[in-house]
Amino acid sequence: MSATEYGHIVRIAGKDIDGSKKLVVALSKIKGIGFNFAQVLLNTLQIDPNLRVGFLSENEVSIIENGIKNPENIGIPQWFLNRRKDVQSGVTSHNITTDWDIVIYNDVEREKGVMSWRGFRHMMGLKVRGQCTRTTGRKGGAVGVRKIGKAMPTAPGGAIPTTTAAATTAKETPSSGAKQESTVKAESKPTQDKSEK
Repeated sequence: MSATEYGHIVRIAGKDIDGSKKLVVALSKIKGIGFNFAQVLLNTLQIDPNLRVGFLSENEVSIIENGIKNPENIGIPQWFLNRRKDVQSGVTSHNITTDWDIVIYNDVEREKGVMSWRGFRHMMGLKVRGQCTRTTGRKGGAVGVRKIGKAMPTAPGGAIPTTTAAATTAKETPSSGAKQESTVKAESKPTQDKSEK
């Protein structure tokens, strides 16, 4: 696109990107591409990282997409890629968007199938990376401790049985000794008339 042509939304690697953002920031919004990878990619391709996405030409967009799909072909080292020596294929690759989601899902399912400790924690919905879980991480699929108490017996008709009724009335009414003590204390206090002051 020329300076007069400006794309408000540009599609790069299957994601719609706001044309007003800087190129290095916009690329880091794509899942699987971080800020550092975006900088290395643009420096290798010799494209200005501070250029606004809306001013990219069709040719530049295709060059960037090819660089994202095959970063080794443009000279990015293997240790910079996000999937090194895959477990099944042994191939080093760089995955983005839905491919990255599928890879992560397969890794978690493999851990669950092997019944490793990490897989067990994933199955229970608990934290996997050794965090403390005493106070945090209480929401989720993990089942907590449930107290099982005896159900209160009820008499026919829903009335409270006599043994529990006697216990509740004893709690509500204080003993007669307590009443006497309170009256003695009230009598011993001297009272002052307002007129004496």
